[in-house]
Amino acid sequence: MKRISIIGAGPMGLACAYYLLKRGFHVDVYEKDGVVGGMSASFDFGGLMLERYYHFICGPDEDYLGLLDEIGMLDQVRWAETRMGFYYHGKLYEWGNPRALFRFPHLDVGTKLRYALHAFHTSRITDWRKLDREEASGWLTKWIGGSGYEILWESLFRKKFHRFSKPLSAAWIGSRIRRVARSRKGLFSEEMGYIEKGTESFLGRLKGLIEGMGGNVFLSAPVSRILHRNGRVSGVSVEGIDRDYDVVVSTVPLPYVLRIADDLPDSYLCAVRAVNNIGVRCVVLRLKHPLSDYFWINVNDPGFGIPGLIEYSNLNPLRDGIVYVPHYMPTESEEWRMAPEAVIARAFVYCRRINPALDDGWLVDARLFEYEFAQPICTPGFFSKLPPVSGIIEGLYVADTTHSYPEDRSINESVRIAGMLARMIANERRGL
Repeated sequence: MKRISIIGAGPMGLACAYYLLKRGFHVDVYEKDGVVGGMSASFDFGGLMLERYYHFICGPDEDYLGLLDEIGMLDQVRWAETRMGFYYHGKLYEWGNPRALFRFPHLDVGTKLRYALHAFHTSRITDWRKLDREEASGWLTKWIGGSGYEILWESLFRKKFHRFSKPLSAAWIGSRIRRVARSRKGLFSEEMGYIEKGTESFLGRLKGLIEGMGGNVFLSAPVSRILHRNGRVSGVSVEGIDRDYDVVVSTVPLPYVLRIADDLPDSYLCAVRAVNNIGVRCVVLRLKHPLSDYFWINVNDPGFGIPGLIEYSNLNPLRDGIVYVPHYMPTESEEWRMAPEAVIARAFVYCRRINPALDDGWLVDARLFEYEFAQPICTPGFFSKLPPVSGIIEGLYVADTTHSYPEDRSINESVRIAGMLARMIANERRGL
């Protein structure tokens, strides 16, 4: 029985451990946080367990839904019709369906037709290799024109990626359009899913299965070093104690690998350093009343410093209004050092602009969470820039949500990559 260490107890790490245990390996998972989940971890919001950062299930999420079915949780998935809004220069419009598109007054008829044709075309793309080489703003402008790009996309890119907003990969944004488009029930409705008892129940089930199969999940146990000698991995160091393993799998953000394995081959370290990331400071508001009728609202307004917000309670009908207000920014910016109270206050101001009826009496509670490596910057040609998953040194496998490309970060992609890692290890380790 080969001994495997997995670094990180997010969905990818837990799913990988589960798949490897099924194949007969001994697996230990190490997590520096006191709870499982990573960016999918939950918190107690006054008796309501919520994820620190919002997640949802789309119809095409076959890997995630397949794992839920395998572990007996598919019957806990609930589907709901959701709506999209677009806050443009001081007014909230309905968005996300043909009727809303053709009622929107700030685009001419030709641009609207081009937009609809582009969405239809993109929803049917299956090979992203060609678009991988294209730049997103040019690709979108070619399809929907300069004014269409400026109104519908330019602000979203700039307020999410800041100085990294150009160049971005057309394949990355195209895959996001396709994922949401394939979740539509028809022309006039979209459908998203959630787990009735929250993602926490899925993560808890995986952790229980891992431990029931003889594996271990160690919380508050940060790995400080990946150990190797003579070109192959030898284990990990945890809280000053060296532990021997035949295989080490890292599923934490790639920049963390630089901190715990800065003596890996230079070619690999350079590839990791070449991938930039945007951080996020995400405000979660709990309100006495709904803010809007929309699950997500995109924003193009000079008075907003965010690309949009998510009203999660319009997907999962909770007793209070739950609104996520993500502020994306480079971690070296002054905004990253802004006091939490100021970030929360600003988020509340944004929400009040969307719904002027909102006042201080609506606010039940508010929290702020931050993650320094929330979104990799996927530039044109990103397929060739992805750091390798294996072959770095013998016995070491390294992946994070960057390897979802061109798909966006999601639990589905984490589960897919976990399955890929488990198959690679099983195939390559049989001869040991």
